[in-house]
Amino acid sequence: MHGYSRLGTGRSNATPSSSPPSSPRFRHGRGKNGGGRATKQRMVERLVFMLVSAVFRRKGVLLFAPLLYISGMLLYMGSLGFDVVSLKNTVGVVVHKRTPPGSVYRSPQVFENLWPFMEAENNGRANTLMMAWNSSVHQGWKPCVDKIISKTELPKSSGFLIIEANGGLNQQRLSICDAVAVAGLLNATLFIPIFHLNSVWRDSSKFGDIFDEDFFINALKSRVDVVKELPEEIRQRFDNNISNIVNLRVKAWSSPSHYLQKVLPKLVQMGAARIAPFSNRLAQAVPANVQKLRCLANYEALRFSEPIRMLAENMVDRMVKNSSQSGGKYVSVHLRFEEDMVAFSCCEYDGGEEEKREMDIARERSWRGKFRRRGRVIRPGVNRVDGKCPLTPLEVGMMLRGMGFDNTTSVFVAAGKIYKAEKYMAPLKQMFPRLETKDTLATPEELAPFKVGCSGLHSVSSQ
Repeated sequence: MHGYSRLGTGRSNATPSSSPPSSPRFRHGRGKNGGGRATKQRMVERLVFMLVSAVFRRKGVLLFAPLLYISGMLLYMGSLGFDVVSLKNTVGVVVHKRTPPGSVYRSPQVFENLWPFMEAENNGRANTLMMAWNSSVHQGWKPCVDKIISKTELPKSSGFLIIEANGGLNQQRLSICDAVAVAGLLNATLFIPIFHLNSVWRDSSKFGDIFDEDFFINALKSRVDVVKELPEEIRQRFDNNISNIVNLRVKAWSSPSHYLQKVLPKLVQMGAARIAPFSNRLAQAVPANVQKLRCLANYEALRFSEPIRMLAENMVDRMVKNSSQSGGKYVSVHLRFEEDMVAFSCCEYDGGEEEKREMDIARERSWRGKFRRRGRVIRPGVNRVDGKCPLTPLEVGMMLRGMGFDNTTSVFVAAGKIYKAEKYMAPLKQMFPRLETKDTLATPEELAPFKVGCSGLHSVSSQ
């Protein structure tokens, strides 16, 4: 006797019943190649499931995190883009490389499109130049430091502070202002700032070649004591060599409290201290009493030397005379498109491979491997998007035209030697035919004494 089976008919020799019909979802897969396609589909599904499972596990997240981060950065920076396209009745995603908006220098093309409109303008009717000197605009301006300074006697000096102002003329000016502020903060006697011989500008000018030393000392005498020479006692202590004075390495943008806590004790102990380089060695945000010393140095104490002032005044008179059509009014623009500025910015313009080679040579000549250090990546497109690229003369010209200065405006360009001047200055002259420079306003004989040091020549333009 045989027991009853749920899987059979109750008889041991019975023929098994036929299989139930296939599910409708798999019927279409049956056939000559249907089984193969179904197998491939199941394999893909399993692979996707495994990947998703791995991502949601802790180890999987750690494994894929760098890949996800890099992909996100590429998308954010615009290095990769996705386009959805139709491929024979199917939808696909194509990954391609593209340049982010604003990462490529296209100003010449913009100028070419705008130039017909510039030419068609009714020039001379509503020039912004005629409204720029509206006195009502300046009524809210106030000096940052009072000219009336109490003539109280300065307390005993903490020691002698020696600084080296490095960089170009503007950086040197800022360093001098910071030095006055630090000397006042520490109650130190400031030695006339030393100008560092820079490998880029190769300028051997001294403080007295550019600025009026006596005027500087006299303007600060009620706030900061300034001397041209160190006392004999200090010189002998350091073997008559300033380089032997201990150089206190101060970090950039140091706070006033850092100077009081770290620099002042050493200054009192040694009697003299040196800080080199001194560019950007004082924080921008400082107490009001320290900021007033900066302002005093910048607006009251610093005055160009007499030879520079005399030539500059003559050039101004000539510029006013050449601007008679606009009532003696003109616009002065300081272009920063010298070769060293372009090279340091690591930006690309429209010079192609030749420009890249020239900039590589300029960077190596002036900064000796700084831009080839391990881990240093030059990304011109990112620099341009971030607004770190020097404006070309063309871009400055379009900006001025956009502000309302038309082609009747007299423009004085204060600048060093413009990189590829013949090429880049041409569109600026096209927009402003009444353009002058120090070379057009002064004779070669007048400029000759200042060509020994480029700071002196720049001072003539800046004045």
